[in-house]
Amino acid sequence: MDYNFKFPENLYSEVRMEEKYSIWLGIRNGEIENDGESAEVGAMVRVFDGNMWYTATTNSLDEIQSQLDALAAIAAPNPQIMEHPIVKELDVNRDERFRYDGETDLRKVTRAQWKEILDGYIEKCVDPEDKDVSFWSCGAGGRHLIKRLYTSKGTAIAWDYQCANLGVFFGFTVDGVTSYGGKYHVGMTVPDLLGHEEEVLEKKAQYLDYAKNAKDIEPGDYECVLAPVVTAMFTHESFGHKSEADFMLADKTLAEEWVLGKKVGSEKVSICDVGDMPNHGYVPYDDEGTKAGKTYLMKDGILTGRLHDARSASIMGEKKTGNARAQDYHYQPIVRMTNTYMEAGTDKLEDMIAGVKDGVYVMDVSNGTGNSTFVMNPTLCYRIRDGKVCEPIRVHMLTGSVFQTLFDVDAVGDDFVLFDTYSCGKNGQGVDVSAGGPSIRVKKLSIS
Repeated sequence: MDYNFKFPENLYSEVRMEEKYSIWLGIRNGEIENDGESAEVGAMVRVFDGNMWYTATTNSLDEIQSQLDALAAIAAPNPQIMEHPIVKELDVNRDERFRYDGETDLRKVTRAQWKEILDGYIEKCVDPEDKDVSFWSCGAGGRHLIKRLYTSKGTAIAWDYQCANLGVFFGFTVDGVTSYGGKYHVGMTVPDLLGHEEEVLEKKAQYLDYAKNAKDIEPGDYECVLAPVVTAMFTHESFGHKSEADFMLADKTLAEEWVLGKKVGSEKVSICDVGDMPNHGYVPYDDEGTKAGKTYLMKDGILTGRLHDARSASIMGEKKTGNARAQDYHYQPIVRMTNTYMEAGTDKLEDMIAGVKDGVYVMDVSNGTGNSTFVMNPTLCYRIRDGKVCEPIRVHMLTGSVFQTLFDVDAVGDDFVLFDTYSCGKNGQGVDVSAGGPSIRVKKLSIS
């Protein structure tokens, strides 16, 4: 496993290497729309002298040593570098974790097999005589990644990651307005993509009915029940990002608001981030070599933790959490989420709905953003009347105060779901994450 790099003296240095394979195939209205694969090998070399990071990237592994030497030549030697607060935070780990190097390796799946998977979904889910469908698309693909990290402190780790995805979507044109609906699925292996035809058809039927029958709702404040996918979006966008400690280094007000030990929500709410779960945000070691684990961000409504890299942990005097992540070897690590979710409660969905006299059931959502105020764009909503789910309603925007909403959660379901369909953007970098949660009931949210 060792590459035997000669690390320069009186400097901290590291080599982060990646091998990535990607494949994709898409069919639209019976015609192949995109079809390709790629393979890439590269490395980022970093040298730190206590004042500045010096970086270089290369696609030739044979150039890594010369890159190290070149960066060392322009850095200022520092005999005390290992006592620097950031460097002291960096762990020394030696480990190999390969989960996908056997029969589950998607690189062994042929293009003909990928096409066979798509053809199977098209045969079962697409009816060419369906007059309600104006167009359809079906796509699949995946990525396999091997990561290695070597540092002058002695870290030598290697691990792999992969994900496979499949989506079937339909376009519906009703009264001159086109809307979309379908199912997107992500798994860690190709077999995870099989057998979801009934879910696709169920989503198709829901979105078609919605397109035909949904009516605009009168704007206002409503009691809301959020389905697990909506809770996941709220947890990720409105709480997860606020827990990334590097935001607080530049925002004194946020740091003063977000004090550990402070009650910030209902005692029914607990939220955590878990890096070593074999899901979409799987990171057994982060890109600084810190071993991942489970970090409670909120426990029973009390703020109990936040996400750190070595820099934020050293400045704030808190423990690293294994959340230093880079999009790939072209980028430097920053604080990112992994698998972030609200834990399940004990309430039943039917009881939550039964307790609402006049409200809204938010069943699906397309996107969202969050800071002190969060905004989500629902795609499937239904009116709740006298404790029953009734007609579909068109909701353009769902908003609320993050702090108030966390306190307004008065029921947390036992129907937890973790969604491996997320990709998260921050500071120009995108990484794979998972988000999850159960159904929850919120006393009041603004709807327009």
